[in-house]
Formats: sequence, structure tokens, C-alpha cells
Amino acid sequence: MEAHTHRGIDPALCGEPVALGPGRATVRLTLLPSMAADDRGLVHGGFVFGLADYAAMLAVNDPLVVLGAAEVRFVAPATVGQTVTAEAVEEEGSGKKRLVAVTVRRDDTTVLTGRFTCIVPARHVLDPGA
Repeated sequence: MEAHTHRGIDPALCGEPVALGPGRATVRLTLLPSMAADDRGLVHGGFVFGLADYAAMLAVNDPLVVLGAAEVRFVAPATVGQTVTAEAVEEEGSGKKRLVAVTVRRDDTTVLTGRFTCIVPARHVLDPGA
């Protein structure tokens, strides 16, 4: 399956899709030194969130999909040099609104869990009147 959304994403920042299917996506990201929040290599949660968000968008895989809301829990730290993988599964979808569950793991350790509310508008959110 081909990605139809978020084609401008930098894979170094948000991850590389490794599997796509109807209502599902798997995205992998290697955490870089530039993502560190401190001198011990703790990665800022925003980068892990960005990976999860990107996986949710790919699970919906509509060219116009955007994030409407998210509820996430960070349950373990991630550090520079680790590779984390986001698994996204669309749980509900009707009309414009899609609910996507996302889990980010490094090996067998869960780093983040979340539920993303994705919106598929009728036109691009930057179009006048959108």
C-alpha cells in the first residue's frame, strides 16, 4: 500500500513507514542526538509524539487528514540511539472523524500509548473558508 498523506514528512524527524494497510500503519524512528533534552541522552517526548502522530495519519491515509486531538501517556523513557516503532490501528471511523490507537515501543518496552482523533476535512485546512 502507498502513503497518500503527509508526503513532505522528514523521515529523520518523524520516522519511516515500514508497513501500511487499510486502517493500519507501522512507522520506525531512530532517535538522534539532536533530539536529546539533556546531557544523558533523554529524548524529548515531542519527537516520540511526532512519530505516533505520523503513524496515526498513515493509518487513516487520506491526503487531507489532520490531527484534531490526542490523549497520550508516556510510560517509559527513550534515549538517543534507540529505535522506536509506532503501531497505529484505526478503531472507529465515520464521516470526517477517525479514532486511531497508537502504541510506541522500543523492543518489548512500551514507551507511549495514545488515542488520536483524526479529522478528514472536505478540503485542505489552509484553503480559504476551511
